[in-house]
Amino acid sequence: MKTTSFALACVALLSSAFANSNLTKPLTSRHILPTNFKPPQVFQHENVVQTVNLEKSYPRITIGAVVLNVDTQPQNVYYMPFESDLMSRIGGFEVRDKQDASKGPFAVDVAEYDTESSTQFYRITFPSPLAPKSKQTLQITYTVLSALNPLPSTIEQMSQQFVQYTFSPYIPSAYNTLKQKTKVKFPTAQIPDYTILPSPNADGAEDPARQGSTFTYGPYKDVPAGSIEPVSVRYEFTKPLMHASLLERDIEVSHWGGNLATEERYWLGNRAAQLKNHFSRVQWQMSAYSNPPTTALKDMRLPLKVGSMNPYFTDDIGNVSTSRFRSGRQEALLEIKPRYPVFGGWKYSFRIGWDANLKNFLRKLKATDGYVLQVPFMEGPKINEGIEFERLAVRVVLPEGAKNIKFETSAPIVASSIDLHRTFMDTVGRPTLKLTALNVVDEWNSHLLTVTYDYPWSAGYRKPLTITSAVLAVFVAVYLVGTLDVSIGKKKK
Repeated sequence: MKTTSFALACVALLSSAFANSNLTKPLTSRHILPTNFKPPQVFQHENVVQTVNLEKSYPRITIGAVVLNVDTQPQNVYYMPFESDLMSRIGGFEVRDKQDASKGPFAVDVAEYDTESSTQFYRITFPSPLAPKSKQTLQITYTVLSALNPLPSTIEQMSQQFVQYTFSPYIPSAYNTLKQKTKVKFPTAQIPDYTILPSPNADGAEDPARQGSTFTYGPYKDVPAGSIEPVSVRYEFTKPLMHASLLERDIEVSHWGGNLATEERYWLGNRAAQLKNHFSRVQWQMSAYSNPPTTALKDMRLPLKVGSMNPYFTDDIGNVSTSRFRSGRQEALLEIKPRYPVFGGWKYSFRIGWDANLKNFLRKLKATDGYVLQVPFMEGPKINEGIEFERLAVRVVLPEGAKNIKFETSAPIVASSIDLHRTFMDTVGRPTLKLTALNVVDEWNSHLLTVTYDYPWSAGYRKPLTITSAVLAVFVAVYLVGTLDVSIGKKKK
């Protein structure tokens, strides 16, 4: 089981801010640690503030840390430990300089380690070595998937839902910490159960301190490396816990049609509390007038790029008519409603698609055959409670004849490749860039994907020539068939 968790963690490794252009190998860890590895005690945390945001269906953790180099030599490698099971569910792991965010994210890798160990490491490399007695301020952010568990696990159709989240008020640290505290932000003040630590904090007050919908654990002083103190909080969250096991996103470029066609396919499920009794359609229709909070997914809104057109929405049964598209100069909004309300434990698979003018996304480079395509890495539904995606697969289908394909994105990916996609009247097939990301949340819609490629003018005539040749071949075949003598009797002289 530990081996499986570590394998998932390695696959979920987040590369540096910009992906490289080597499209033939997956992005895996380059660092192998010995089985007896222990992070060298070259750093010390002067002060740490951890913020756990529980306002959405997935926790978002932000850690601000002041790191001091206590070694006699410059150091630039910082290790952060996680339990193997937790590490396989972490997404969007990013490290920046809190005092200068313009420097961009630091390089982050998953360090390969003893697969039987319950602890694994992220390896963070500073842009430049930190001199002895010098300090580096870090801002570490990440999200955790499948972290909220309904308690109780079954409820009445219109009852309130409470979820439980378990964490440690101490940050995952391989180094000693002089002072730290943890703030927990809840979406509501209805928090009936939470862990109270037996000893008061460093200020001598009750731990945690409660102020409205915010808890504060700590401050704590002189916390040893690797300290863990499991605490649980149970709070009201009468909203869906939407989890997509897979999202497939296809982007097809057509130079001849001047069109950018996008299609997204969702395998969606709701992790909320399941219904204690059978679903009541009458009770559901009655609640439509008062619109109370519910754990069911009723509808979704998809803000598209301005100028999007020809949207469609289908599910496993077929065309869905309960959708509305509003398009104007300032917005392009697709509103969709599933065929049935998606309660806890229920699943719903569907696809959406739309077209857009290619010139709004594609730019030709001067004096060359090069083109630059810039599109969102992901779009998708927008709901207040958020959606988490276990796996995201993006395909960019380029015109037949495109070559020298490279990409750049600020979204961390785990694998990339180039294949051929064959469609009607193709000769060898269209080059297709495939990218894969794991443990994604809907906040990734701010990331862009830039694809550069060469497309010679001669390649643009490949399809017309293919179609013309095919038509001529048909006419020649018909003519040759017409000249054949298929009569049975002898010819008269």
